[in-house]
Amino acid sequence: MPSFESLYQEYPCSYNSPLSCDRPFQTAQQIKGAKFCLECGFPATLPQEAEIKGSQGTYQIASFIGVRGLGRLYSGVQLKDKQPVIIKEYLLPNRCFNENETQKRKETFKRVGGISLADSRIQNFRLVETKEAIADEKGERCYLVTQGIESSQTLANYLIEKGAMTSADVREVLNQGLQTLQFLHTQKLRFPSNQTQLGITHGNISLDSTLIKIENNQKFSIYFCDLAIWENLFIPPIIAQPTPARPEQDLESLGLLAFYLWTGRTTNFLSTQPIDPRDNQQWPDTDSHLKQFIYRLIGLETPFENAEAARQALLQLPKEDHGKGSSSLRSPASKETAKRFPMPLILLVIMALLLLSGGIWYWLWGRKPDSLNQYILWSRLVRNFSEVPNVPSGQFIYTGEKESTWSYVLTQPVDNSRLGDLLTRPKPDATATFKYESVLSANISNPIKSIEEIQTNKKDFAITSLVDNITDKLAKKQVAYDGLIVFVAFNKRDSNLANALGGQINLEQLHQIYTGKITNWQQINPKLPNLPVKPFAPNEPEAISKFQEIVLKNSPQDEALFAAKVTKLDTTKTQNQIRSETLEGRTTGIISFGIISKTWKQCTGYPLAIADDKKSAVQPLFQKRDRRSINPSDDLCQHDDYYVDVTTFQSYPLGYPIFVVYPKDSNRLPGGSTFAQMLTTRQGQCLLSKVGLVALQPMPDDINSYACKSVP
Repeated sequence: MPSFESLYQEYPCSYNSPLSCDRPFQTAQQIKGAKFCLECGFPATLPQEAEIKGSQGTYQIASFIGVRGLGRLYSGVQLKDKQPVIIKEYLLPNRCFNENETQKRKETFKRVGGISLADSRIQNFRLVETKEAIADEKGERCYLVTQGIESSQTLANYLIEKGAMTSADVREVLNQGLQTLQFLHTQKLRFPSNQTQLGITHGNISLDSTLIKIENNQKFSIYFCDLAIWENLFIPPIIAQPTPARPEQDLESLGLLAFYLWTGRTTNFLSTQPIDPRDNQQWPDTDSHLKQFIYRLIGLETPFENAEAARQALLQLPKEDHGKGSSSLRSPASKETAKRFPMPLILLVIMALLLLSGGIWYWLWGRKPDSLNQYILWSRLVRNFSEVPNVPSGQFIYTGEKESTWSYVLTQPVDNSRLGDLLTRPKPDATATFKYESVLSANISNPIKSIEEIQTNKKDFAITSLVDNITDKLAKKQVAYDGLIVFVAFNKRDSNLANALGGQINLEQLHQIYTGKITNWQQINPKLPNLPVKPFAPNEPEAISKFQEIVLKNSPQDEALFAAKVTKLDTTKTQNQIRSETLEGRTTGIISFGIISKTWKQCTGYPLAIADDKKSAVQPLFQKRDRRSINPSDDLCQHDDYYVDVTTFQSYPLGYPIFVVYPKDSNRLPGGSTFAQMLTTRQGQCLLSKVGLVALQPMPDDINSYACKSVP
């Protein structure tokens, strides 16, 4: 299946992925009845209580869950009996599908969306049960209504949360999966059109299209969903359409799925490339019989004739042997190598490997103190919310500025939820709840309303970056870093403003731009384009206040010039304006700044490195693969390839801390200090880093591959 990044390129999404981007959801939340994303025009998510009419009844949307495969998932109910359902929304956006293509795919979807046994028996072979397939007659959406599987999750999410499976569990996944494939490949099945067919291939088996339900006794069941026969209808025609799958390809896909579950990952952390089952070192050494079986499933050795033969072979496998001393169960590649190389050459290779390993040992141990020191602060943190002691009971109301970083990051998706939802009751076995209520300062140039709410006992604590004027009756605890990213237009690599600036700007130049003293880019350097400077600023009061503090030095005269000469606009709208001018073929002189969480994973604006006085410019955004600062030649649309480097950020001129501020009054329950403790656990720091804040200390590279509550 194509990656999200390759789909819907006709929609200029800042995240380069309209389907998985959260801005269509934000648009639907902010504007009642919105049909399209404000940024790029991609179809917005469905609002709560939206109704979908089908032939079997009417269904009502309860909430948006997320994205799976080529569709968006919602929880809902069938109105006539209030039975819960899961609704998968598929899209046929009009910039990707013409009217004829849309109509054909809708008709096909209604015919083939869902299968059942032709003789009307109730199937119990762990396929997600489809209730009906609905095509919106006038719109660009289709819906697959399915029976929800309570407390289930995709295997991809299971892998993130739980890590690798044991070989015994992998055997059980294979047993159930092969039984389901045997059913799919051999039974007479009926489609919604009443057409019958003997057997069907799944064609789309993956970690994302397989659900797992854990029972109370730790046993589990897996369920297949998202069959290719209807899922592939929604691949845009500009992308090469997959050929119909064959049954043996289902076996290969199941084998790869088992390989990933057993190894606990799908990619190499260093290269970010998929791990290769041909690489013998990628395999666990706990069960050589299972390894040999998966080789055959994948097709690296003699493949099985069909799913039934594979399942019978699986059931007859000897028990786990821990792989010790097993010379007969090597990979096919290693067998060929043994035949090909004579003994003297093998001895030479062994000697070379010993020398190489000695060099590696020396290099690692020579560097080990640095590596240990780098993560020593991380290792001292409490691991997760559940281990925070002495959590008081009660409901705590806390606050922050309405247009603040904290108000924004609470809405961001993380670990299959929203940050705000995860922090409402962070410790499930305690009775403490934390409810956020934002406030709006009357004077946006001096946003201190949140602090006043604590001082007057209206709120229990606040989260803010503005703590210069708090009284000695309040305490503060730092929980993360925030910062401002300055950006300019970024399009053609050889002719963009970011490249002409060398990817950087200094604080004095920013000061002159934002007070109207520099009005043309050539005033900075005659080699820059002869282009008017168009300074923009975001509308977050805290961000503006920090910019005025750091860049304008809180000069009243300069602040007045800033107010008069700078256009204030939401960061997303500024990015849209840059994109619009670029698409029209104009070279734009826009420069703006914004909080990290709104600017770090987009590719419309290039984040400039910042220099302070005569010091070297600091670029805190690092390219993941090479572990270096980004530069204007990098493709920022591959946003999964870069991150904020914590160590570098600590010297970034536009960085600043975020605090939890709470009363020192010992007569009040310590809600604020407890919440700060939660945020400074490993789980808390992991969550904050995933939504665009910067952790207080460096974290190991692989933390983002975990669900935060499971970080080691």
